[in-house]
Amino acid sequence: MSTPRKKIELSGARRASRGGKMPAAALACCLLLFGANADRNGAVLRASDIQADNVYARPPKLLASLQRVALLPIACASQVANLPEGCEEMTPVLLDELVRTKKFEVVAVKTLDLRFSTGQPRWTGSEAMPTNFFATLQRQTGCDAVMFCELTEFKPYPPLAIGWRFKLVDVRTSTILWAADEVFDDHNPVLAQNKGVLKKISDKLTRNEEQDWVEGQSPQVFGHKTISAMLKTLPER
Repeated sequence: MSTPRKKIELSGARRASRGGKMPAAALACCLLLFGANADRNGAVLRASDIQADNVYARPPKLLASLQRVALLPIACASQVANLPEGCEEMTPVLLDELVRTKKFEVVAVKTLDLRFSTGQPRWTGSEAMPTNFFATLQRQTGCDAVMFCELTEFKPYPPLAIGWRFKLVDVRTSTILWAADEVFDDHNPVLAQNKGVLKKISDKLTRNEEQDWVEGQSPQVFGHKTISAMLKTLPER
């Protein structure tokens, strides 16, 4: 006999970053592409250049009762285009950045434990879930909310691209408290295809700028920067 399942719905959410209201359905269908790449003069991609804008929060501040969050393993809806490998590679990066926010205690749920308790090792937050899904996680981890994370795009080679979809859900009410959905693209065809242009640009950079550029080609560094940008949109404590 299969376990009854249900879906959590995003309703009554407000846009956090600009203050204006937007339809909840926009979260599922709208991805903002950021051209956070080198500019005409060969400027270097920095963390300050990366921003997340497709964000919803409800309420605008975290509840005082929200003290512990269960972080689920990174999921992907597709098994192609480097996504499974990206999930593994970005797992420690995500945990590190989430702990750095210092907004709540973080408990990382392992894939084996999640499979045993819920029937699947990973969840995006968009599927129909067992009716006791949140109650089970609350009992096992003592969490007040669950963080879903989906990797929607992952290109670990220049031009880098990473897509993230997050949901923070209250375990008592199954209400989505915060959601963010972005694709960050460091695409620059000139730099990717013309090594001569790249050499000329590199010669003009300072040592710090050159180090920033080299580090920026690392998927781990790019992952840190993009996750940090996403988590900065979490509701205030």
